[in-house]
Amino acid sequence: MQIPSNHFRNALRAGQLQIGLWVGLADANAAEALAGCGFDWLLLDGEHAPNDVRSILEQLRAVAPYPVHPVVRAVQGDVALVKQYLDIGAQTLLIPMIDTPEQAALMVRAMRYAPEGIRGMGAALARASRWNQVENYLNLANDEMCLLVQAETPLAMKNLEAIAATPGVDGVFFGPADLSSSMGYRGQPGHPEVQKALLEGIATVRRAGKAAGILMADKKLAQSYIDAGALYVAVGVDTTLLVRAATDLAASFAKPGAARTPSESTGQPY
Repeated sequence: MQIPSNHFRNALRAGQLQIGLWVGLADANAAEALAGCGFDWLLLDGEHAPNDVRSILEQLRAVAPYPVHPVVRAVQGDVALVKQYLDIGAQTLLIPMIDTPEQAALMVRAMRYAPEGIRGMGAALARASRWNQVENYLNLANDEMCLLVQAETPLAMKNLEAIAATPGVDGVFFGPADLSSSMGYRGQPGHPEVQKALLEGIATVRRAGKAAGILMADKKLAQSYIDAGALYVAVGVDTTLLVRAATDLAASFAKPGAARTPSESTGQPY
């Protein structure tokens, strides 16, 4: 059995745009349904969605047969948690709140076996090696890892050049919501000062020869980031898509000013 090739990372290195979707429903069926929708990558969110290692595992299994790459976001840059995500088969991690090159370097080491890193040896227990059925896994695994670090604060933006230049960091992801809040513009990711910081940040990452990424559901803004050089762009969030579609559907059948009875709100079988 051969180790899976990290096609997502390879595409970024080749300068190929990768369009993704945020997945926060924390459900394997939802992840599998979205896996066939045509996105290049899906972000399985372990920071703000109610996911744990086991639920992420089930989603990795669910999307595995489809031509889409799963990116796993950890709740924090924790070495032990990184080890668990890699062992269940994740090859690409997004680590939030990286403010310094030292923090980035620690995550690089956490994703690699010694002597290059500090990833714990446990391949016999790991889905990543298909329980020791992947030929030469221990010697090949380091070369298939992809580390994306998230810049979300003024401190991170100050240190951005050094973070992006850290060997082993494949890309820097910008979080407009957290960045705008930390800059004093909470709830205003479109504020001119925030936009200036984001566009300058994308340029800085590009100069370092690394991939820049971002989440933006506004199509016009998302395109502006793509035009500026962002290579991996998430253009929607599953929970938002579901709620908006359901709300629009309900509104299309609502009678103006009419209050719905319990039977009308719950629905009855035909």
